[in-house]
Amino acid sequence: MNLHLYDVIVRPVVSEKSTLLAEYENQYVFEVAPTANKIQIREAIETIFDVDVVKVRTMVMPAKRGQRGRKKYRRTSQWKKAIVTLAPGDSIDLFDQ
Repeated sequence: MNLHLYDVIVRPVVSEKSTLLAEYENQYVFEVAPTANKIQIREAIETIFDVDVVKVRTMVMPAKRGQRGRKKYRRTSQWKKAIVTLAPGDSIDLFDQ
C-alpha cells in the first residue's frame, strides 16, 4: 500500500522515556501509521527531517482496557510505535527552543 510521506508519521511521542532516549541514545520515538513498514518509515524520516537513519524498530502498542463496575470498555485504541536511531552527529529538533 502506498502512503504519502506525511501520512506515515502521525506524531512524535513525547514522554520521559523518549526524552531520555533522544538525549543519551540519539533515538527518537514516533507514532506511525499502522500499515507503514520500516522502509517507509526510514524514507519519511530521512526526507522530512533531513537526517541519516541507522536503524528502525517498530512495535504495536496494545489497546488499554478499562473497567467501570462490571462493564468493560476500551480506554485507548491500538497504535504503532517506531523508535528511530540516527547516525552520530544528527539530531531532530522537535521541541528544543
